[in-house]
Amino acid sequence: MDHQNKPQTRRSLKRKLEQEFEEDKSGRCKAVVVESRRTHQDIIRDVRIHVDVLNTCISFTEAHRAAAKCSAQLLSKIAMNEDIVDLIVECGAVPALVKQIQTPPLLAESDPIPFEYEVEKACAFALGLIAVKAEHQQLVVDAGALPCLVNLLKMHKDGCNSREMNGVIRKAADAITNLAHENARIKTRIRTEGGIPPLVQLLEYHDIKVQRSAAGALRTLAFKNDENKNQIVECNALPTLVLMLSSEDVTVHYEAVGVIGNLVHSSPNIKKDVLLAGALQPVIRLLSSSCLESQREAALLIGQFAAADSDCKVHIVQRGAVPPLIEMLTSSDVQLKEMSAFALGRLAQDTHNQVGIVQSGGIVPLLSLLDSKGGPLQHNSAFALYGLAENEDNVVDLIKTGGVQKLLEGEFIAQPTKDCVAKTLKRLEEKIHGRALSHLLYLMRTAAKAVQKRVALALAHLCAPNDRKTIFVDNNGLELLLGLLESKSFKQQKDGSEALYKLATKGTSLSSVDAAPVSPTPQVYLGEQYVNNPTLSDVTFLVEGKRFYAHRICLLASSDAFRAMFDGGYRERDAKDVEIPNIRWDVFVLMMRYIYTGSVTVEIDHAQELLRAADQYLLEGLKRLCEYAIAQDISVEDVMLMYELAEAFNATTLRETCLLFILEQFERISTKPWCGRLIQRVIPDLRNFFVSALVKCYDSNVSSPLWPLD
Repeated sequence: MDHQNKPQTRRSLKRKLEQEFEEDKSGRCKAVVVESRRTHQDIIRDVRIHVDVLNTCISFTEAHRAAAKCSAQLLSKIAMNEDIVDLIVECGAVPALVKQIQTPPLLAESDPIPFEYEVEKACAFALGLIAVKAEHQQLVVDAGALPCLVNLLKMHKDGCNSREMNGVIRKAADAITNLAHENARIKTRIRTEGGIPPLVQLLEYHDIKVQRSAAGALRTLAFKNDENKNQIVECNALPTLVLMLSSEDVTVHYEAVGVIGNLVHSSPNIKKDVLLAGALQPVIRLLSSSCLESQREAALLIGQFAAADSDCKVHIVQRGAVPPLIEMLTSSDVQLKEMSAFALGRLAQDTHNQVGIVQSGGIVPLLSLLDSKGGPLQHNSAFALYGLAENEDNVVDLIKTGGVQKLLEGEFIAQPTKDCVAKTLKRLEEKIHGRALSHLLYLMRTAAKAVQKRVALALAHLCAPNDRKTIFVDNNGLELLLGLLESKSFKQQKDGSEALYKLATKGTSLSSVDAAPVSPTPQVYLGEQYVNNPTLSDVTFLVEGKRFYAHRICLLASSDAFRAMFDGGYRERDAKDVEIPNIRWDVFVLMMRYIYTGSVTVEIDHAQELLRAADQYLLEGLKRLCEYAIAQDISVEDVMLMYELAEAFNATTLRETCLLFILEQFERISTKPWCGRLIQRVIPDLRNFFVSALVKCYDSNVSSPLWPLD
């Protein structure tokens, strides 16, 4: 990645330059130490003194060189404080510094140059510090700094080998790095000024620090600039960069792997050239480097290599990249985890690598990273797991380690991550059959209890409808899920309720009860006009002191209860007036309207009483209408009462609706003090419901939910 660390040290101005310079025997400039003053005007005055010195001391006389050296050094110290950089620029420091890195005329050709390279080094250093702020980069370039800095890079050709020359080359390279940082125009300008060839040559320089600075500059120049990348490769930088990957100096191999990373990014042809140059194995070795930054860059580069053809992915794994990448997943460094997950994700898209990553222990750390608060880390981990799920040999490992629960429960930040997780679950679902299913059933019978529960939970969410009876009735899966409801762990109870609800509704949307249930047997109805009509009435009901005129033929056809009443040996058989003591008038009228018409609007205010009446008189169609009305109004607060009501009147559909509601709303119901009693009470009914429904679905070979559709 292209980045430049800004100076961390922030120093106040502590020295003030005297108007006159003195030289000592060593030729070094002495500045009188004065009391530090921090006012804005004092700083401006000090900076202007240094700028004036640089503008006037431009010859190779010893006095001028000493003065220029001191002023450049002191401006560098001031520029380390980023808050004062703008002030330095405003005082005209940039053109003054550039003037000093140009070659002034010698007094005589044979004269030695006082403070050789030291003035240029200090000026290049100051310009580099100023260029840290992006708004000053173009100003430095416009002042003519680039050709001068490039010339400084070429000083090594003079054959001189001194610490001072090494220093000026290094500072020139660093200044170029800062100038080009995130500035596409300046990157291109450096190339046109001829800056890339000397930087490539400096990769082989004898001084390690110069090598590092040259690599740092190339790294920045290569970032998102195809022309620069191509020229770097054309200058034959790759062989040296590959050798630098094996350097014992961590700063050298860090910069080298960074250059290569930027070269190959979005450049397939260069990627091939890099691999042909032998970079793969040194990069894999850097995965185990003691340098955290090198590890990050190496992992990122492995991910970029892995985007190439399938053979390259296989070679990366064969050469030992997977174990260190998996070890990185447990690092405390977020970026390192992100880069390693990225590399593993790329590698996991090849079928030959998927099982190897799992066998090396990759699943558990990847799953743990799904809990990360960082979006990129989450996504890279999810993408890697998506690749692993492609291979059916990994399905069992993903399930028995709790992978399905992690994928279902994760709080994912970005929509692409959510989409990736959904695709992974779908991929797993498609593979729950044949050998994979047989292995999972074996585990559900023989593995440790914790694994059995994980398998049952996963299969409830993923299995095909036709396999539900085999898994949950024949192989004890239902008992495992019901056992979770009785656990003392709220998490397990919640998992069990969600799995059972999914099992009941899998494959479709849920409807509590059929919205318009039909009568269980065909009926002929007299019609609305005969409701409470004395015309042809042959029986009268007394309800709350009021008379209701009815017709025996209609009642006899409506239910077994009325047939028994009027055809059997009951006293109502011959009675003209039949007293109804336990039903309110308006409820009785609704019941009779249903008998006469086959339909009635059941309001929630009357639904419970009407259900009681329908149960008493065996009106199954009306009973189902009442169950439907009540089911629409079930709440967390009254679900226990509704369940008791369903039991009391044998309202099967309402009871099953309550059971599904309890499973669906378990998290909210769990806060109620009566929740434990309710769960214990409903477990037998849950067992009976699921066994009956699963067997029925299997016998009819219908791939459908266990609960009726709208």
